[in-house]
Amino acid sequence: MTKNLKLILMSAAIFIATQSQLTAQQVTQIIKGEVVDKVTQVALPGANVVVLTVTPLNGSVSDVNGKFKLTNIPVGKHSIKISFMGYKDYYINNLVVNSGKEVVLQIQLEEKIVQANEIVVVAEKKKNAVVNQMANVSARTFSVEETQKFAAAINDPARMAQAFAGVVSTDDGNNTISIRGNSPNGLLWRMEGVDIPNPNHFSSVATSGGGVSILSSQLLTNSDFLTGSFPAEYGNALSGVFDMRLRKGNSEKREHTIQAGFLGTDLATEGYFKKGYGGSYLVNYRYSTLSVLAKLGVPVGDAVTNFQDLSYNIFLPTKHAGNFSLFGFGGLSGQIFEAKKDSSKWKAEYEKYNWKFNSNTGAAGMNHTFSINEKMYLKTSATLSGSGKDFSTDRLSSEYQPVREWQEVYGENKFTIQTALSTKFNAQHNIKSGVAANFYGFDLLKKTVDVPFGAINTKINNKGKLAIYNAYTQWAYNITENLQLNSGLHFMYTNLNGSKSIEPRANIKYTMGKQTLALGYGLHSQMQPLGIYFAETSINGNSILPNKNLDFTRAHHGVVSYGIALTQYLHGKVEVYYQSIFNVPVATEVTSNFSVLNVDNEYPSYKLANKGLGKNYGTEFTLEQYMKNNLYFLLSGSVFNSEYRASSGKWYNTKYNSGYAMSFTSGKEFSIRKSDNKKTIGVNAKALYRGGLRNTPIDKEASIAAGETIFNESQPFARKEKDYFRIDVKLSYKNNKTKTTTTWSLDVQNATNAKNVFGEFFDPLTGQTKTSYQAPLIPILSYKIDF
Repeated sequence: MTKNLKLILMSAAIFIATQSQLTAQQVTQIIKGEVVDKVTQVALPGANVVVLTVTPLNGSVSDVNGKFKLTNIPVGKHSIKISFMGYKDYYINNLVVNSGKEVVLQIQLEEKIVQANEIVVVAEKKKNAVVNQMANVSARTFSVEETQKFAAAINDPARMAQAFAGVVSTDDGNNTISIRGNSPNGLLWRMEGVDIPNPNHFSSVATSGGGVSILSSQLLTNSDFLTGSFPAEYGNALSGVFDMRLRKGNSEKREHTIQAGFLGTDLATEGYFKKGYGGSYLVNYRYSTLSVLAKLGVPVGDAVTNFQDLSYNIFLPTKHAGNFSLFGFGGLSGQIFEAKKDSSKWKAEYEKYNWKFNSNTGAAGMNHTFSINEKMYLKTSATLSGSGKDFSTDRLSSEYQPVREWQEVYGENKFTIQTALSTKFNAQHNIKSGVAANFYGFDLLKKTVDVPFGAINTKINNKGKLAIYNAYTQWAYNITENLQLNSGLHFMYTNLNGSKSIEPRANIKYTMGKQTLALGYGLHSQMQPLGIYFAETSINGNSILPNKNLDFTRAHHGVVSYGIALTQYLHGKVEVYYQSIFNVPVATEVTSNFSVLNVDNEYPSYKLANKGLGKNYGTEFTLEQYMKNNLYFLLSGSVFNSEYRASSGKWYNTKYNSGYAMSFTSGKEFSIRKSDNKKTIGVNAKALYRGGLRNTPIDKEASIAAGETIFNESQPFARKEKDYFRIDVKLSYKNNKTKTTTTWSLDVQNATNAKNVFGEFFDPLTGQTKTSYQAPLIPILSYKIDF
């Protein structure tokens, strides 16, 4: 008995000692990736990769394929230096290493300029450097970490961008944004170098936003956001570009992520097809938690809401035929509202209506990349994309029978084939040229009534095909290490009506120690929202299309940019811009003040002509501290003016001329135990302040007489709502265990429940003008596990 007791006590002591040792052991992970030339994508063997934040230093050398691997890296934030003879040193600061997933990096190095047999010493790669080397003004890169970390960003690039200078939300119930006073319709979305349809759930036509982003942060890597004077490779956009890039899945290990929260449940998986092959897959699927709650009988709003999405990136390398990748996304979303068949319960006019809304969109593409030689790199893509919108409203009669008053059914699909050749002549000169053909098919239907219970009239009813062709060439000339000139031309043509545009672009950047000065210019053009071309008008009983020959809207962009590195981690930037817009479609009737520059979610039925003008100008500033001592902040602001000229020749404020905007975003991370970074608490906050939204005043007497909202069209957007103010807060707790990382987060939008005015509407049921407000306090709780 005594021996058994001693044996038990000894076993217990060994177990406790073992557990204590395991607890004390440092949790580590692997950092790996590849090093390539930034222009030609050729592998760079022999590059040195060193982790600077561990003792002793942990380093590796890239192999013949440019691959490297660093093992036993403690979890936490690290700084890495990558160097290769003849190339600029590249630094990555605050790289987050978690135990749940290996870190896979794609490092692109820039070649040094050699003059007079002397190699000039260059500065380190900065965090604010954009992925696209041709963009020297009005551009910044953003990381997946920022979409996850910023308060109220909820893994959404467009919501995250509201922290940047010159970007404001047009309705905080969704992620639609206005850039520098432009319509949201002017924003271009790209994925893997290909133009894609609006990648958001619950999106309307002629806009770039929606309720929830379809794109999963699990797939994204560092990407670019541009707000003016774009390089020549970007076309068919007036206000901004989201140039999204996807990461490859882990080619040596299978890893998974499960995330459950108020918005939805995500399942992500990645890994290899065959060990040693180098190919990988990365897939994410999400199903709406809102629809699950609704099916369980939990009230989540007046309408029944559903959405789900899938996104993927598959990498398939070959030995001699280059590399192939398959990528894409798809989203299904819908809402249904049914009116109560009891008029005594109707408290507002909208409660008399049944309505249904469906919005589906997606894209599936294939890329082929091939290094012709050490100086030339060819990338070819083929992509099939499409979107469909279906919206209908039925007014209940006195017998509670539905009577159709509005119907929209829009379907668009597009097949894109494009190719681009990048050529590096030497460290000073490289050229990228490309062509793209976009073949559209469309089926558009819009029917409305002019008065309640009146005859329904067809406004748009057309189906057909068209094509848009793009070509560009852009030249990067590194005059010296401190002086860079980028120039190019973009060409766009459509066979719909023969519209074409030749657009020069150029920017120059000079670096003076810790300061930079840059100038940028670009002529940009954009095709009109498709449904505008097919608005129908009846003349002598015959239906005609008065807008089919509308030309592109065009704009001159000019930007002056000044940046300064106050310290290694603290950077400031000021930009002054002017945008002159011309060829703007406006109503042909002089009594109408309609302009396409104010359209963001519909296909208007006016007869239009390219006689309007617009102008946006302003000053932006940014002060940003990158993560230092686990603290970061971003202070940005802008003062701007946005106006348009109607067919009458008079100038008016645009819908988006709020005049000024400011945001402050900050966060701090705390390690529960300073000896390691296994458990951390994150506190993040964002404050937004800007001028109020603009609306056209309501003519109350005319509204009472008509029984519906009638606006005073002689005063377009003359009413400016009260200034907007909102505070968002995000709290998170992360726990790095041996092989898993778990994260709890609570994201609260509008934490103080401020009542920010959206606008006014006339309610025929009460005969009163009422105020509508933007989103109230919205808490979003989520749990994520990586393993």
